[in-house]
Amino acid sequence: MTEEEKALAGFLYDAQEESLGKERLRSQELSYDYNQLRPSQTEEREAIIRREMKKTGKKFRIEAPFYCDFWGRVTLGENFFSNYNFVLLAGNEVTFGDDVRIGPNCGIYAAGHAFDPERRAAGIEYARPVHIGNNVWIGGHVSIVSGVNIGDNTIIAAGSVVVNDIPSNVLAGGNPCRVIRTIRPEDDRKYMAD
Repeated sequence: MTEEEKALAGFLYDAQEESLGKERLRSQELSYDYNQLRPSQTEEREAIIRREMKKTGKKFRIEAPFYCDFWGRVTLGENFFSNYNFVLLAGNEVTFGDDVRIGPNCGIYAAGHAFDPERRAAGIEYARPVHIGNNVWIGGHVSIVSGVNIGDNTIIAAGSVVVNDIPSNVLAGGNPCRVIRTIRPEDDRKYMAD
């Protein structure tokens, strides 16, 4: 079993292995190229994403700067949007449903380091898939770690650290992120003018 196969299977793997290192460097170069494009170069930006990500919807937007270490493990649903300074560490598959919105300065980290100090020093990591459902809004400065699933129609409050699965149709927040309550139809009333 290769180190990449180990990573995608959820086993401990050597993150410093040569082929993984080459792909990480290639992805860093892609991130660099993407971030050097002018904001008006939308066709060029979209072309990089369509060519390099595992799958995309017809419509999406990722504001620069954007950083990803393994572009080919990312799936974007329809109408995906991420704001500035999005960091996506795709040690394993990362999947976004349709109509996902991500605020500025967010990070999704599908990989983590071994707890054992000797393994950690040797570059041993683990990776678990991350799945974000449909119609999810992730507020600014949110961190989502390896193995997390977020259900449909959920809102993650700004500044949250998501370390466990979050169900559908809820408002969740905090560190660690917890369900605050179910989303209700009257929640939008406070934003409407009288």
